[in-house]
Amino acid sequence: MWFFRSPTIVHGEDALDYLSSMSINRAFVVTDSNLRRLGVIEPVLQRLHRDAILGIFDAIEPEPSLATVCSGAEALRAAAPEWIVAVGGGSVMDAAKAIWVLYENPDLDLEALTPMTPIVMRQRARMIAIPTTAGTGSEATWAFVVTLPGNPPRKLGSGHPLAMPDLAVVDPAMSRAAPPPVAADSGMDALTQAIEGYLSTWANDYTDGLCLTAARLALDYLARAVRNPEDAEAREKMANSAAIGGLGYINSMVGLVHSMGHALGAIFHIPHGRAVGLCLPYVLEFYMADASDRLCRRIVELARFVGLEHDDARLAARQLVARIRALARAIGQPLSVAAAGITRAEFEAALDALVDNAMNDTVIFSAPRQPTLDELRRLFVCTFEGTSFSTA
Repeated sequence: MWFFRSPTIVHGEDALDYLSSMSINRAFVVTDSNLRRLGVIEPVLQRLHRDAILGIFDAIEPEPSLATVCSGAEALRAAAPEWIVAVGGGSVMDAAKAIWVLYENPDLDLEALTPMTPIVMRQRARMIAIPTTAGTGSEATWAFVVTLPGNPPRKLGSGHPLAMPDLAVVDPAMSRAAPPPVAADSGMDALTQAIEGYLSTWANDYTDGLCLTAARLALDYLARAVRNPEDAEAREKMANSAAIGGLGYINSMVGLVHSMGHALGAIFHIPHGRAVGLCLPYVLEFYMADASDRLCRRIVELARFVGLEHDDARLAARQLVARIRALARAIGQPLSVAAAGITRAEFEAALDALVDNAMNDTVIFSAPRQPTLDELRRLFVCTFEGTSFSTA
């Protein structure tokens, strides 16, 4: 028995106007300080009616920490809102979901939360998610990632089906202010989650079309969206890619690319989309070095759907990897960990922790090929050096 979960999604030009028609009397906004300073959240505040806004928590940082989430939950308890309105990129929406969970369940140990943990939600508030980047698709998922303290720190991938936002407002105008590097980072996340969702061992008939469509949209429109923020069509297609991909992967899960990306992001503070985007080609090469019949079929299907015609799975995978790397070059993304600014000394000092964190990440279980510790170590070395796993 399976479930397909989704928020109500309002999308397209002027989608933000839907907020004006809602009866919202007690709202609390969660965002980050840059978006507030730049005025990006102003269109949201105007449509919510300012007298309904009880407060704004703008302390969310990139790769949000558990301490920040706990502070946000305290702020919500003081304000007692009926609606939580998350306005921002993936970090803001992830943090807002975690804050919401703690607001509803104040005695919960967030580190112990699993999708099966009995919790209550919507006893105090409901949630609206409004993305300002086209990337994580967090507006359409119940998952969240927070950074735990430690030496080195690690990312906690968590969530709960009841923590799905009630409403996602996907208005492409909200991403217009995203600088090109941010658009590039987030877009690579949209592409990666779509591909991982399609290749996941939990992929199913309900998620396949979503993941395929999201991947094709990202490959076709990301470069345009990065080159020209005023390209309305490209912005809308990327906004759709992120949300559609979020719907897909949250109902099929991601895999090894995200577990490696989480480890790189926690230790080296590489933005999440950049981290998973640079890992994606290497993991695909690792998969194909010993691919099952199922994986071979799905690689061919994926390649065909994005316009790469080839019946041989390994040749199809090479074409797909080449297209991903060509896109990354076109939008200024690094193709290796070294190119992301990490020195060999830094990498080697952190390698054991990278392997340990990735191997123990919650999403690795749905990868179509499970690495051994030695294979995962070699794979991290490949991502640093820019070499193929098959030749390492």
